[in-house]
Amino acid sequence: MAQLRKILHVDDDEDTRAVTRLSLELVGHFIVEQCASGSAAVETAKAFSPDLFLLDAMMPNMSGEETLRELHKVPEFANTPAIFLTVKAEETAIEGLMKTDAIDVITKPFDPVELGEQITAAWDKFQKGS
Repeated sequence: MAQLRKILHVDDDEDTRAVTRLSLELVGHFIVEQCASGSAAVETAKAFSPDLFLLDAMMPNMSGEETLRELHKVPEFANTPAIFLTVKAEETAIEGLMKTDAIDVITKPFDPVELGEQITAAWDKFQKGS
């Protein structure tokens, strides 16, 4: 089973990026690269080679879903799993995001202490299923 080490986090909100970075690096002990837009993520992913994409669902210009589609067009990331972060906690919104091949959806606001554990649990479940 592959170990999760590198996460590419994409969110247009600077405060969310700051909290997420602290949470994932200090508490979760992950290597984190961040982008403020989907288009930047596509370029950054090539150099960073993440194990997982952590994507804000709602961003201007390119949504999280659109970003994931673009990332999955890149051959080396065609099967890279993604987790969405969203403020939309309605069941239909979550179901819609899961249909994009996401391995999990985490609602905002999230608990920074638990975020790494939530991501690891989704990763482990994904690894067992693949």
